[in-house]
Amino acid sequence: MSCLVGLLTLELHLLDSHSLKDKRRVLSSLKERLQKRFNISVAEVDFQDQWQHIRLAAACVSNDGRLIESTFSHILDFLNMDPRVEIAVHNVVFL
Repeated sequence: MSCLVGLLTLELHLLDSHSLKDKRRVLSSLKERLQKRFNISVAEVDFQDQWQHIRLAAACVSNDGRLIESTFSHILDFLNMDPRVEIAVHNVVFL
């Protein structure tokens, strides 16, 4: 039995954030929606004190690498449709 872990890291720019309170509101919403919609684990991993930037890490576990790639592709599409954020950088790693 094989087990693959995919890790998607994202650097997001918040377009209309003017405070850490604004950032936390958007971040909380994004994390909840991503976790429920894609059945992944999501955490903020950097930029906690910057109100216009978010760095997220999303982990997906499967025995099928194509499923992980498809999930990450859908996540990127989902985030590109969200008018509150802009994807600055993304990276995928398999462990």
